[in-house]
Amino acid sequence: SPSSDIKADLRDVYMSSAQELEVKNRLALVVHFPFRVWKTVRKIQGRLIRELEKKFNKKHVVFVANRTILDKNFRRKGLQVRPRSRTLTSVHEAMLEDVVGPTEIFGKRTRIGVDGSKLLKVILDPKDKDKENVENKLATFSAVYKKLTNKEAVFTFPEA
Repeated sequence: SPSSDIKADLRDVYMSSAQELEVKNRLALVVHFPFRVWKTVRKIQGRLIRELEKKFNKKHVVFVANRTILDKNFRRKGLQVRPRSRTLTSVHEAMLEDVVGPTEIFGKRTRIGVDGSKLLKVILDPKDKDKENVENKLATFSAVYKKLTNKEAVFTFPEA
């Protein structure tokens, strides 16, 4: 059975938190994982999301890793250097990758409005278009990314 395949992988996976989010009159579930177990979660992400969505009667489920952002005065925390992976920009980029998983990002465009507002247009991989209702989740992805990073993002598939 498919659930027993997941069981072996789930043995060393645990979550740090989960929160509910209202998206277009339906609820989305954002599940946070510690960064240490994230590599394992990535492997079973597709199957695990499918199982959880079945369990939580059709709520959209989104997985995100807990990542640390170090600000400019990281030396106060007793660190000599700030790894590139701990910068705000790279953490937000990585969160974007997490939110859309198991699909992949195909391209990104930043649109700067006349009023100076930035809109990130994220183009998702066209081969994932017909896979497990990703099409319906695009609004959820936007809402979750906005909630986590306070940045506007629009998710689309490229027009053929």
